[in-house]
Amino acid sequence: MSVGRFGGRARVTDWGIAVGVAAALLVTGLSEQHSGTYLDLLGYVLLTAGGLGLAARRRAPVLVLAVTGLCAAGYQAAGFDVPAVAYLFAVYAAVRAGHRTVTVVASVIMLAVLPLAALASGLHDTGEAFAQARGALELAWLIAAGAAGEALRQAERRADEAERTREETARRRADEERLHIARELHDSLTHQISIIKLQAEVAVHVARKRGEQVPEALLAIQEAGREAARELRATLEALRDDDTSPPRGLDHVAELVERARTTGLEATLTIEGQRHDVPAAVDRTAYRIVQESLTNIARHAAAATASVRIDYRPDALAVRIDDDGKATPDTAPVPGVGLLGMRERVTALGGRLLAAPRGEGGFTVQAELPVDRTS
Repeated sequence: MSVGRFGGRARVTDWGIAVGVAAALLVTGLSEQHSGTYLDLLGYVLLTAGGLGLAARRRAPVLVLAVTGLCAAGYQAAGFDVPAVAYLFAVYAAVRAGHRTVTVVASVIMLAVLPLAALASGLHDTGEAFAQARGALELAWLIAAGAAGEALRQAERRADEAERTREETARRRADEERLHIARELHDSLTHQISIIKLQAEVAVHVARKRGEQVPEALLAIQEAGREAARELRATLEALRDDDTSPPRGLDHVAELVERARTTGLEATLTIEGQRHDVPAAVDRTAYRIVQESLTNIARHAAAATASVRIDYRPDALAVRIDDDGKATPDTAPVPGVGLLGMRERVTALGGRLLAAPRGEGGFTVQAELPVDRTS
């Protein structure tokens, strides 16, 4: 919106300048004494056209330079002793746009053509000294217009360079912060998770070596430690902007369900609809919703069964997780960090999330994530 408003203001400004210059040229031409021939009418048209042509000086500066130059030569040849003001504006615009060589060549031609046009019409027959003085004045104005355009062009270039430098600095600082977070996570979490995983694996190994039955909880700890290590590595690689190990998604939901079964939960997975590719963000979010929901069920729900349903729709991906836990319609859910994180992920994708107790008992999490398959 702001860009549109800026473009609209620029167009209004350009037209305002064009109309103002055209009016000034026309008034100057009308103030002179003319015989009313067809050459006078042509001169008025050229005066007006030369001024109004400045409205396109941003979009086509070289074309406007040529048009205003021809108009100036034309109305002076028709007998109008009017300065080439429109051409000076065109010189400024062309140099500002970076067309310096073209502008210099055109201006050299104009410095030769304008005196000839004026002499041909009989405007300047007062002597060589006057012609030289007028030529010097025109040259000075041309240099001033070109210098103004070049100065503004350099200022804009420096401003753009400063903006790029700020963006690069911000990007570099963000990269450094990402690496800092990665290092902090590595230092604070990797060691502890590795110890948990190692201790669980040792306990499982010892129990099997003794011929004892390995507790399901211990197997779940072992698998959770492995999964946490994989997740942490994927997170660290993402923070380091390394795509060699992509995050987990819908293809790994079955592993989540299978892992939930090892904790004693009777978990099922149902996939409906014609499966199709979904955006990476949707893929990751669906996985996180299932992961967080099953984790909450295992920790808080005291449920015996849980069902995961993934529905591939033409324009959306629907995810639903139900359990038969202790939640009832009368108990308002307390949103924890996991639930808030799910809601933020879904909202960021323009989707909808429902997390509430079921009427028949238990808890349900339903998410609908829009899928744009045309992009």
